[in-house]
Amino acid sequence: MIGFIQQNTGREWALKPVKVGVLGLGTVGGGTVNVLKRNAAEIARRAGRDIIITHASARDLSRERICSTEGIILTADPLILINDPEIDIIVELIGGDVFAKELVLKAIANNKHVVTANKALIALHGNEIFAKASEKGVIVAFEAAVAGGIPIIKAIREGLSGNQIQWLAGIINGTGNFILTEMRDKGRDFSDALAEAQALGYAEADPSFDVEGIDVGHKLTILASIAFGIPLQFDKVFMEGITRITPIDVEYAEQLGYRIKHLGIARKTPEGIELRVHPTLIPDRRLIANVDGVMNAVLVKGDAVGATLYYGAGAGADATASAVVADVIDVVRALTSDPENRVPHLAFQAAFLADIPVLSSDRFKTSYYLRLNAEDRPGVLADVTRILAAHQISIEAIIQKEPLENETAVPIIMLTHTTLEKEMNAAIAEIEALLTVAGKVNRIRLETLG
Repeated sequence: MIGFIQQNTGREWALKPVKVGVLGLGTVGGGTVNVLKRNAAEIARRAGRDIIITHASARDLSRERICSTEGIILTADPLILINDPEIDIIVELIGGDVFAKELVLKAIANNKHVVTANKALIALHGNEIFAKASEKGVIVAFEAAVAGGIPIIKAIREGLSGNQIQWLAGIINGTGNFILTEMRDKGRDFSDALAEAQALGYAEADPSFDVEGIDVGHKLTILASIAFGIPLQFDKVFMEGITRITPIDVEYAEQLGYRIKHLGIARKTPEGIELRVHPTLIPDRRLIANVDGVMNAVLVKGDAVGATLYYGAGAGADATASAVVADVIDVVRALTSDPENRVPHLAFQAAFLADIPVLSSDRFKTSYYLRLNAEDRPGVLADVTRILAAHQISIEAIIQKEPLENETAVPIIMLTHTTLEKEMNAAIAEIEALLTVAGKVNRIRLETLG
């Protein structure tokens, strides 16, 4: 126990340690134990009292850990922690959304505060969880659910709270970013780069959550909610993966002064909110275009502050544990405060969440990179540009390349100005129907992020 002096009055007071139970002792759980133990004295100075992990649960108690469990009571049953009246804070690090939701709701019902790194849990069930937490007057903190060690949730929810957020764009999946970096730097195709990511432990045996954009969609759902004050709506996020990106598109993008990144983008427009995840061409002069490997970055544009960039490790034991422990400290600091005076879970007071519509994908407005293979004879390009013009699509640049090896069709690359996705969908369908165009039109969205 630590004693403190309240400087204004000289009155001494002491606060009992806060007891924490950790559900899950994998990479993040082990990292959390390490950080809390290693930095215990500094954390106590910041929080105003000791924070002690007294219990932890794990499915396999015999498994070797990356942390010391000395002084921690271990169990295979997480309900023992949730039902223990001595534990003040439950740290949920088991992953998944079904069982995790059950455990979190039981912890809330038992008047325990919750810290979680579980983006799927928050994106899919956060509305219900936060409502229950508000009823009980407890806190659910989730900084580690997005971008690992980058304090992006705190930045938007608190540091930028005086702004109207106009848009945000993030590289928030390290696996996808690693794959695209390998494709650009080493000329690898997608499958080869994915195999390397799996060999290094960045990608799972089933990598669909990473490469199809589902993981980014979960995180974007959370960021958009705290940025715009809307309910969590994962089901309305448009998601497109990176599996169709080819080395030739990566090369052409470089030649045009762009880089391809897998972005989560949320933008507030007069018509509603755009929530979209897709490969994106970004001008190579932008800082976010130069975020490589497994690193993460989020660019946020506020009306007062302008554009701000947040960069760092998006995963890993200590990086994610940094965010988990920061949440634990915030909860401890708020233990004695009135629930009505705490920072709202989703940045805006619950009664004032706005029912702003989330736009369907055909109402998105963006620019495009288009690549098509066409016969090399007069009139073909004129047919393509006529179709684009009929759909009010303005062309910024056209480049005709030499035919690829063993092919007779000529690659044509076009960059367009901003247009409505609905019009682009219709135009692409008409272009692909031309007898002089071979195969599909490869379309990648383009954002200047200015």
